[in-house]
Amino acid sequence: MFLDLGSGNTRKPMHKVKKAIIPAAGLGTRFLPATKTVPKEMLTIVDAPIIFYVVEEAIRAGIEDIVLIQGRGKTAIEDFFDTSYELEDKLQKDGKIHLFERLVKIREMANIISVRQKQPLGLGHAVLCGEKVVGRDPFAVLLGDEIMVSRAGEPTTTEILASHFNSTQSSTVAVMQVSDQEVSKYGIADVIPLKESLFKVKGFIEKPKPHQTTSRWALPGRYVFTSEIFSLLKSSTPGVLGEIQLTDSMNELAKKADFFAATFSSERHDAGDKFGYLKANIEIGLRHPELQVELKNYLIQIAKKLEQQ
Repeated sequence: MFLDLGSGNTRKPMHKVKKAIIPAAGLGTRFLPATKTVPKEMLTIVDAPIIFYVVEEAIRAGIEDIVLIQGRGKTAIEDFFDTSYELEDKLQKDGKIHLFERLVKIREMANIISVRQKQPLGLGHAVLCGEKVVGRDPFAVLLGDEIMVSRAGEPTTTEILASHFNSTQSSTVAVMQVSDQEVSKYGIADVIPLKESLFKVKGFIEKPKPHQTTSRWALPGRYVFTSEIFSLLKSSTPGVLGEIQLTDSMNELAKKADFFAATFSSERHDAGDKFGYLKANIEIGLRHPELQVELKNYLIQIAKKLEQQ
């Protein structure tokens, strides 16, 4: 316990977010046949798999332990963050030190812990699978097919959420505004503005029709929770398809404790969607130092051809 010497009152210890869960057990049916043998999270954005960008964001937020929730046939993700003796040895012998150093950086990024989700019972169940590793600590959840790219000098989305949690010790989720046509694609947060970029959450609703809510604040797949969410997930009633919805337990938690939502400035890509995946490759490619000029010129040429058609 920490002692407040000024008032004589004891305070609860302040916990920091050092653990994260990345659900990556989905079958990737939207990318078949490519994902028949390759996990969706291992599809490449320019020169690194989707999961790399997600883990990199977590690391920048100070996360030390990352729990990958995986299904059968996803061992390629574990292998990516493991040592590759033969490849690393060859790169060193060939003098390709920059590539060698990048591989070493990847495997030393964090403690990667793999947990098997034996049945695809929804996002809530996937998060619950990480309880034995997370324990009673606060933790972040980063969806494995959502990429958040922050500009130089700006905090990542997970950094923003972790910072809010460190100050409030309360669950905090990322929100973004969406159009009426997009409401039914997301979980939606009903919020009360507190100050610029920060809201108090009244409740959540999963993929509502536009007329079912006045809120247009959607959940793009970045969360920080207290461990209390686990007990609510355990008692949650499965839906029609037998899945445990994360938003149901979030809704219950918002009724019992302070719950906040924060906006972010990162560029967000839904890499689990074909069009979103293509856009991510183009936009991240336009930032790549080796590709940006050539790719920009190519896109200009393509645009001119389309104008002439």
